Amino acid sequence: QVQLVESGGGLVQAGGSLRLSCAASGRIFVIDPMGWYRQAPGKQRELVAAITSGGTTNYADFVKGRFTISRDNAKNTVYMQMSSLKPEDTAVYYCYAEITTTRMSTPRDYWGQGTQVTVSS
Repeated sequence: QVQLVESGGGLVQAGGSLRLSCAASGRIFVIDPMGWYRQAPGKQRELVAAITSGGTTNYADFVKGRFTISRDNAKNTVYMQMSSLKPEDTAVYYCYAEITTTRMSTPRDYWGQGTQVTVSS
């Protein structure tokens, strides 16, 4: 059983910062990539940032220069430092990871339960 557990969401004023964490646990052979999506009310879920085990990152244009994604491979944990937050960043943020559980299995996507980030103006 694989689980992704997120932490770090909350309420912050515009211009402030938050750090999200997501730890994967369970039977894990390979975990690559890891990242974050978000979903605002009435909108589709969208990719925010992703990172490979080798450290290659990918950011959505709307967070470039403000958010930084990183990971600790030994801990199967991904982080996202969010700075210069704007009210339009308000959303539920979901951790995701593509995980292979055994040498013979195929990778599949796993999702966290989501953490609310609210940015007040």
